[in-house]
Amino acid sequence: MPRATLVRQRLLALFLAGLLLLSSPLVGQFEALDRLLGIPALLIYLFLAWAAIIGLAAWILSRARDRH
Repeated sequence: MPRATLVRQRLLALFLAGLLLLSSPLVGQFEALDRLLGIPALLIYLFLAWAAIIGLAAWILSRARDRH
């Protein structure tokens, strides 16, 4: 399987995982929680999910660039 196809598949899987992480039913679970360290749990969850998606995308793309 060509590397470009593998990278595309990984990015597509990351996109779908991001949709799942930021979907309404899962985000709604964090709306009911109180504050953690004085910050609303929803904001912490959204920031960590967003940072994880960006970090994983950067990691996937940097691995693909290193192999070429």
